[in-house]
Amino acid sequence: MIATTRGSVFLAAVAALLLVVQAPRAAESSASSNASRPTTSATVRSMSTLAARRHPLRPLHVKGHRLRNSAGRIVQLRGVNRAGTEYACIQGWGIFDGPSGAASVQAIRSWGANFVHLGLNEDCILGINGVSSTRSGSTYMTAIKRYVNRLHSHGMYAEVSLMWAAPGGNQATEHPRINDRDHAPAALKRIANAFKKDRRTIIGLSSEPHEISWACWRNGGSSCSAFVGYDALGMRGALKAVRSTGARNVVSVPGIDWANNLSGWWAWRPKDRIGQLVAEAHVYGNNVCGTPTCFNQHYAPVARRRPVVFGEAGETYDDSSCGHANISRIMNWADARRIGYAAWVWNTWGTCGSLIESYDGTPAHDYGTWVRAHLRSLR
Repeated sequence: MIATTRGSVFLAAVAALLLVVQAPRAAESSASSNASRPTTSATVRSMSTLAARRHPLRPLHVKGHRLRNSAGRIVQLRGVNRAGTEYACIQGWGIFDGPSGAASVQAIRSWGANFVHLGLNEDCILGINGVSSTRSGSTYMTAIKRYVNRLHSHGMYAEVSLMWAAPGGNQATEHPRINDRDHAPAALKRIANAFKKDRRTIIGLSSEPHEISWACWRNGGSSCSAFVGYDALGMRGALKAVRSTGARNVVSVPGIDWANNLSGWWAWRPKDRIGQLVAEAHVYGNNVCGTPTCFNQHYAPVARRRPVVFGEAGETYDDSSCGHANISRIMNWADARRIGYAAWVWNTWGTCGSLIESYDGTPAHDYGTWVRAHLRSLR
């Protein structure tokens, strides 16, 4: 599928940035409108407290085809992706790519976001395959939990997904075609145990399954023998791992073909005894399913039965455009149906896919400027 190119472009951008990794700025803005004002720790605590009072978050649950909070109100997730926690640890230079403090979180909130999507790394979660203990295991998970709590304190929900994984002694340096049975059950259990008391956080079973069948996607094992050379964990097994911990969180289940295809999601979905599944699609301009015509045909039927979230959404998957023609169609279509979305990506990579040019929230080019204006118009 053509989305393979996006993964290559992404990895190339990350590799280039590693040559010029910068330390987080000492003084971050509390919002894009205050970009020149240094933020003291007291100010940050004040902002955090005020945000929590103004934007209290209630736990999420699925009811029918809607995502609702504990007060029964429909919740449409609108926000951004924060990349880094899937690759910095395995590449040996950190846990986050860029700042993760309260001021940087407030900058995301200042755009009108109520949702942040994070991808995690299997080896870093478990502290295996040569990852330093300074960036993995309990150190890694504690950092993730603190960041998610920071998001909540600023009025934002979170999704934490198992993004990069690999079988055996292979390091998790990319999206797998499908999760492995070697480590993924333990990684998913660790995620679930970390967040099972926090139902303001969605647990993602995977990120972008690709080059597999729907049978492989659901069943794993022998159903995947024609596609991968390892013992695969399907979505049924992945969900079982999460639920075995007692976690009752909403769980997102991505489609196939780099999560761009939901055509078989309803028929092949794993059965959840507590009915708390949402379908996840990743949607970019120039994807196979990247237009409202395709959305109406393949996403809308699922959205009439279960909540749908666009866990990644962007102008183009290959960074070929810095405009907003595609993202405007994607988000407007989703808004009309109360479908959630997280724009790719809140990182300063200098590419067309970067929403920002600075972690104080200054938007990058037309793409970031449009997304900020759109999110602010809906809050």
